[in-house]
Amino acid sequence: MTKEEILTLSKKVCKNTLMETLDIEFIEVGEDYLIAKMPVTPRVHQPEGVLHGGATVALAESVGSFASYVFLDTDEFFVRGIEISANHLKSVSEGFVYAKATYLHKGRTTQLWNIRITDAEENLISIVKLTTITLPKKK
Repeated sequence: MTKEEILTLSKKVCKNTLMETLDIEFIEVGEDYLIAKMPVTPRVHQPEGVLHGGATVALAESVGSFASYVFLDTDEFFVRGIEISANHLKSVSEGFVYAKATYLHKGRTTQLWNIRITDAEENLISIVKLTTITLPKKK
């Protein structure tokens, strides 16, 4: 798949999902990474007016899971997230946050993703680890 095909596919698969609800947009793909962005507005704030950690984790799982989907043979397999952990390091109240997913481990069955959430100035907002599992589709 070309970069353009992957980004077009992302728009299709995000329709009527949490990703659409949170305005998550996949913006860049490389040979071993995928980047998405999400606007930080009151819709994703906690009551104190900063980005909710749950919205941050939803962004991270979205980009990591979609990266597994893109980089694996999804004609034969499906992908599910099985574990996620996040450390929130800095708060942000407006603008965009960016999630870059890169492999730490690319196994046949499990994949471990490192996902860095940054702001527009590349300040580290959160660091997330996501484990996905690849399972065969039933014929």
